[in-house]
Amino acid sequence: MSNTTRAAVAAWSKTLANEVAADGITVNNVLPGATSTTRLSNIIQGKAAKNQVSAETVSEEMLHEIPMRRFGQAEEIAAMAAFLATPAAAYMTGQSICVDGGRTGSI
Repeated sequence: MSNTTRAAVAAWSKTLANEVAADGITVNNVLPGATSTTRLSNIIQGKAAKNQVSAETVSEEMLHEIPMRRFGQAEEIAAMAAFLATPAAAYMTGQSICVDGGRTGSI
């Protein structure tokens, strides 16, 4: 379900970006990857319990899928959002920007 929602939000954002661009309004999506948060810890714990393995094993498997081999930090996601709010990003609109350590395989 979340994949469907993400695609719908991306399409809606692109449409909205095109509709308001002439007014100088930008619309972009920040697509965070696995980020060190309480939610991620809960996901790891849940998968570990379901598969009867250690949380460390689940964490290692997840990290193996991320080219940077680490989880993101909330500050890194926030930095992208902050950048998009600056004049330096004034010509960026209708974009979906992955902040995921390289995990997303296509653009």
